[in-house]
Amino acid sequence: MPQMAPLWWLTLMFLFTLSYIMMSNYIYFYKSYSKKSSGYKTEIKMLNWKW
Repeated sequence: MPQMAPLWWLTLMFLFTLSYIMMSNYIYFYKSYSKKSSGYKTEIKMLNWKW
């Protein structure tokens, strides 16, 4: 196996994971903003509690 193979593979997986996380957060906050302010604040508290 070429020595540079693991490097570009890890880079590809890193970019894929990063884009997946960004899309998940975007969809989550988009749904939150579409709701009322009270529901949005409640979901933010739940999100902070998870992390």
